[in-house]
Amino acid sequence: MKVKKAVIPAAGFGTRFLPATKVVPKELLPIVDKPTIQYIMEEVASAGIEEVILITGREKGSIEDHFDTSTELENHLRKKKREDLLKIVQEISGMVTLVSVRQKEPLGLGHAILCARKIVGKDPFAVLLGDDLIDAKIPCIGQMMEVYQNMEGALLAIQKVPRQETHLYGIIKGKKVMDRVYSVEEMVEKPEKGKAPSNLAIIGRYILPPRIFDILERVKPDKRGEIQLTDGLRALNREVPIYGYEFIGDRYDAGDKLGYLQANLSFGLKHPEIGSKLKKYLMTLFPYP
Repeated sequence: MKVKKAVIPAAGFGTRFLPATKVVPKELLPIVDKPTIQYIMEEVASAGIEEVILITGREKGSIEDHFDTSTELENHLRKKKREDLLKIVQEISGMVTLVSVRQKEPLGLGHAILCARKIVGKDPFAVLLGDDLIDAKIPCIGQMMEVYQNMEGALLAIQKVPRQETHLYGIIKGKKVMDRVYSVEEMVEKPEKGKAPSNLAIIGRYILPPRIFDILERVKPDKRGEIQLTDGLRALNREVPIYGYEFIGDRYDAGDKLGYLQANLSFGLKHPEIGSKLKKYLMTLFPYP
């Protein structure tokens, strides 16, 4: 069954980037010259997904504004005869059909996804987390949609991480069933150092069946009062198979200061306008011996 809708949770406070995120949503922090969330939207659009359900919180209206038509700006660019910039602005507003849903309280990722239930309906859907930027020739969610055509249940994006970093991720225990695909037997959220069942980490891309909504409604909140998606996935795995797909591409954790800087450098080096200049500048900082 074709995946036609995607859910993008964007209701978090972005506390790791304070004070920058005091008035600017973390999703709008730029990677070179585009907001982080625009890269996620471009991935969705490139994969052929028709509708995005954006889960927002208080004071996140500027995210919706970014993907809306900006008449005054477009008229200004026309007057200045900046057709190049006008095209860029117009492409943003025409990228996808966007529906916004308010998560009234920050009650966890599982709850954020549950907020999309009425709009998603009864078909499988994608979930993309804005903190995970994935640079790939074929969009990561597009790769997953291709794999998902031949299976039932749920599909998670996974990536091998250094063993010493497994405590920072949700980790799967699984059996390889085909090239780059694992049958998930167990999921451990941020295991203690040295106790991870593997080094296959869950990354922020999912394709989920609508059955997950019924399960998330029954999941008990954790100690912080939040409904965790991982708890829902464990329960789902008792009813339907869950698979992990080791995607092809480079992933950057844009929710982490170092990862955010790494993403800016990597995308900056590929930027047609500044790439060569940035490379020359970096060479002055780190000259060859």
